[in-house]
Amino acid sequence: MSEQKVTTALARTVLESNLALQAGEKLVVITDTLTHEIGYALFLAGAELGAEAVLVEIAPTCRNGKEPPAAAAAAMVEADVLLCPTRFSVSHTQARARATDRGARVATMPGIHPGMFFDGPITADHAEVERRTERLKEIISGADDVRVVSGDGDAVLTFSIAGRAGRGSTGRFLAPGAWGNLPSGEAYVAPVEGTASGEVVVNASIATIGLLDEPIRLRIEDGLLVEASGEAGAKLLATLGDTRESRNVAEFGIGTNDRARITGVILEDEKKAGTIHIAFGDNSTFGGTVKAGVHIDTVILGPDVTVGETRVLSEGELLQI
Repeated sequence: MSEQKVTTALARTVLESNLALQAGEKLVVITDTLTHEIGYALFLAGAELGAEAVLVEIAPTCRNGKEPPAAAAAAMVEADVLLCPTRFSVSHTQARARATDRGARVATMPGIHPGMFFDGPITADHAEVERRTERLKEIISGADDVRVVSGDGDAVLTFSIAGRAGRGSTGRFLAPGAWGNLPSGEAYVAPVEGTASGEVVVNASIATIGLLDEPIRLRIEDGLLVEASGEAGAKLLATLGDTRESRNVAEFGIGTNDRARITGVILEDEKKAGTIHIAFGDNSTFGGTVKAGVHIDTVILGPDVTVGETRVLSEGELLQI
């Protein structure tokens, strides 16, 4: 089987196992010109399974978190099952939120490519990924604060998660309104706005930028990103823009997929077991209060993390999970 082609047989497995697509249901696939091969395979597989399948192809949105065109958004809210294999993420958009609010089962696949299907995170033991994710979600939901130590131990970031429920993306979206990424494996939360303070060293990758040639140091004050070192840091700031909303510390997540790798594609990178990710911008679709029109993840390898009273990561190794 060519790594350059996603077969309808494999796409059928995703639709049946991860989204429980049934004959007669409305399947909507939102793809773009860079991910057409995957979107078309999912559309064909859905039609073979007897779904009322619709394929909508858009131009790449060019920014994670940017709303899709109105016509695509209108199709999304009509879906029973919605898949979004796109170059840039539509996960944290109002269009996706409206679809799940109306009961759609949704899998977003930002940056997906054929290699993820044949080797890597799709091949994980998803029952084990689900177990790890649910355990971490439980720990997060019962805690009031988080402490992250990164770099050589000299970068410390703290923030409140009091009153914020942990979320889990297990890769299985079987109930009405369930949604997450494919490939999957993360527990995440929206930190309380205005509470994050300190520094974090990002040493793996950044969404829209890719793999880092060297680590960058981010300085955060009163819940906002105020400074980022290096060339990649300058690109991050430029991509986010300079509004308070776009600089908001939006998300803290922990990867739980032991088959995921660091490749420069954020969809896979942030799922790697033992990594964490800190995102900036919009968090209104998963428990936060900020609408920004942008959501950019940064991935950190090897951190120490304490959630409430529980140490969950030591130099990137998952503990008590």
